Amino acid sequence: MERILSINLARIDWCCAERGITLDELAQEIDIAPASFDKVMAGTLGLTFNQLRKLAEFFGRGTLFFLEPGPVDEAKVHSPQFRTLSNQKPELSPRLKLLIERVERQRAIFLALRDELDPADMTRFEAPDLAGLRIPDAAAHVREWLCLDKRNDFDSYRQAIEAHGMLVFRSNGYAGKWQIAKESPILGFSLYDPECPVIVVKKQDADTRQSFTLMHELGHLLLHRASSIDDDSDMHSQEGEEREANAFAGHLLVPDAFLVDIRDNQRPVEVAAFDDWLKPQRKAWGVSGEVILRRLLDTGRLPPAAYAAYRQWNAKFHPPEKEGGTREHRNREPKHIFGDGYVRVVLDALNSRRITLAKASSYLDNLKITDLHKLEQHYAGI
Repeated sequence: MERILSINLARIDWCCAERGITLDELAQEIDIAPASFDKVMAGTLGLTFNQLRKLAEFFGRGTLFFLEPGPVDEAKVHSPQFRTLSNQKPELSPRLKLLIERVERQRAIFLALRDELDPADMTRFEAPDLAGLRIPDAAAHVREWLCLDKRNDFDSYRQAIEAHGMLVFRSNGYAGKWQIAKESPILGFSLYDPECPVIVVKKQDADTRQSFTLMHELGHLLLHRASSIDDDSDMHSQEGEEREANAFAGHLLVPDAFLVDIRDNQRPVEVAAFDDWLKPQRKAWGVSGEVILRRLLDTGRLPPAAYAAYRQWNAKFHPPEKEGGTREHRNREPKHIFGDGYVRVVLDALNSRRITLAKASSYLDNLKITDLHKLEQHYAGI
């Protein structure tokens, strides 16, 4: 079998460093005997085309990337948005960096398919004009722009954002290529693009927690026209753009008019009972108790000591883990991960014969063909 000897070995080393894996681990991933791969890296043995293809797929690169001479130009390999996030959080794990790149590729797929379909039927992103507005006024304007009702949950917030030409991805709860690891402090990130911004939210133990992350990232996109990656400390920061994004999210989710529904004279003495006290509002607005308490704190209706005590209690309180689901609804996972807008565009492209079943499967998290047909039936209401 003919082997390719003109492999740029330095680029393999660079990719391994980026991914945080050893050459032996790479050999195992691409199914090459370690002894043979040692010869490849020593320049005495080439790769077959299939081996090169596996190598390229594993790193999410084209095969030509490993055949081009010279060192890697990171300015060309990584997008400005990717570099922005890496600069904000230099300690990002290789796995999270890979997720960011994967999200960027999904957006590119979405835009390419959308442009091939009838442009007149596609909603284009057009940011609302928030120039000169105070944060509460900007949040009120965006709430109206999103056409939000008074009762919401994470799914309705997500749908409202997607309806304006943005993508909202949510990471998987189980281990896999679309998961943000449970032990990671990162709660979400946003990739600004004037044509199609993307928000990625980490799946957490409660949808209400995800709602705040979602609106915090929306704040970065609409207020700052910038990409951002945020951990738990950013969600409580009182400095700079993080403070603005937090205030924006708080006012959007819980406007001042909502707070009249809360009776201060019914507030329990014990902070452990605060969530029960706020249960009707939490359920109606699709937010956590902490978001409401923060708004009450900012308006002077909650003592700082009570808020601090609640946060301390909440940090120690761990709700029971939800039991793991079955694979019965594997066909609907792409919608949970990529959102309704993305999935509809892929299915529309498939039904109009612009892409093959195999392509559609690869665009939808390698969904099996049988599950892909079930997904089509789900969207058809069958």
